[in-house]
Amino acid sequence: MNKQLFLKRYYLLPIILMVISINSFAQTTTVDSSIYDRLNYLEEQMNYHKSGDDHFMVVGLTTFGFISQKSTNTLSGVSTVSKSNSLADADRYEFSPMMLWRHGKKFLMEFEPSFANNSVGVNWADISYFALPNVIIRAGYFVLPFGTYSKKQAAGWINKLATDPMGIADAPSADYGVEVEGGLALGSGKLNYDFALTNGLQLNNDGTLTTGNIVSANNGKTFTGRVGILPFSNSSLELGASGMFGNCGTPGTFSENVKAKLYAFDLNFVKTFVPVLVNIKAQYNIVDVGNATYSYTDPNNPSNPPVSYTFNNHSTSSFVQCAIRPTGIQSLHNLELASRYNTYSTPANSTWGSDQHSFTLGLDYWLSWRAVLKCTYEWYTGNSTASQILNAYTGQTTNNTLYLQFSIQL
Repeated sequence: MNKQLFLKRYYLLPIILMVISINSFAQTTTVDSSIYDRLNYLEEQMNYHKSGDDHFMVVGLTTFGFISQKSTNTLSGVSTVSKSNSLADADRYEFSPMMLWRHGKKFLMEFEPSFANNSVGVNWADISYFALPNVIIRAGYFVLPFGTYSKKQAAGWINKLATDPMGIADAPSADYGVEVEGGLALGSGKLNYDFALTNGLQLNNDGTLTTGNIVSANNGKTFTGRVGILPFSNSSLELGASGMFGNCGTPGTFSENVKAKLYAFDLNFVKTFVPVLVNIKAQYNIVDVGNATYSYTDPNNPSNPPVSYTFNNHSTSSFVQCAIRPTGIQSLHNLELASRYNTYSTPANSTWGSDQHSFTLGLDYWLSWRAVLKCTYEWYTGNSTASQILNAYTGQTTNNTLYLQFSIQL
């Protein structure tokens, strides 16, 4: 074979094979052409995607503590003393990762599960729409705008002391519904507002209140609102007033037409008086529940007929807290001294009536602006005002308790 003919065949063979391959590939892919159409569509969408439109973040908090307590109960002149200590007790341990997903500049989804007391719950799960610079619309399961403690101060790394104030922390705090919040300029000061409409309160068989039912207990809804005023241009002082109103009864039961009215008044003052930072917080709650006739069955004698009883369902709670931190003294700027006085009065002649007082003193060491070690000591006195007829009276209880706690915001 001559050299020219060989070269022609040598170059022609790959070309023929390439044409056959392309034709075969085209024939085999026409069946799945819709897949490539979808891929082209997704590619076009990616071209329009702008960096920063979506953002996902995981933050949260954790609290770990140690408690050592001496408790004395005096009933009918007889005193009983008990001692206990525990690592990570139910009231001082929490692990709560919070997931935040932002879609564009208008939508934010929040979800915070929480592991505490050997169970997993949800602190809140909601979606917010930033309608205007001073208007946020929220829907889902969220913290109610009643006072400021539950919504702004209860986190372990924010609270200056290892314990929550009695009554204040026990108030209805979270529910399903819709919420509108925002703020307005008020001359040199500011005004903020927060209003919510939720499934509402439910009256329990002993006269206590609960919230957080995904199905409303009745056809009514509960309105909760708070208005805060910051009268000074430096925002050092905030004064707030809150209200919660709604039907708490369940149709066809003893509480069908019972309504509840709750009020709260709060104060927050933070200002530096060189060389110390002064932080004062206070809140006063009032709970009024309409009249109802309750039924009590003695757990020790369940065969006995139930006893009907009534009481004035009125509760009050309050706390005043002051913290001082020497931020202007380099050798002491990581230390903070805090104290709190707390009262909680629940209905006399109920099964849970009491008159309680506590004084709490603590020393904090700040490892960073969001991580703190706390040493807290609390003196507590509780005098039972529960019904003696129903054998609910428990006498007087005093507790002396030491808390060691570590809290961090992640």
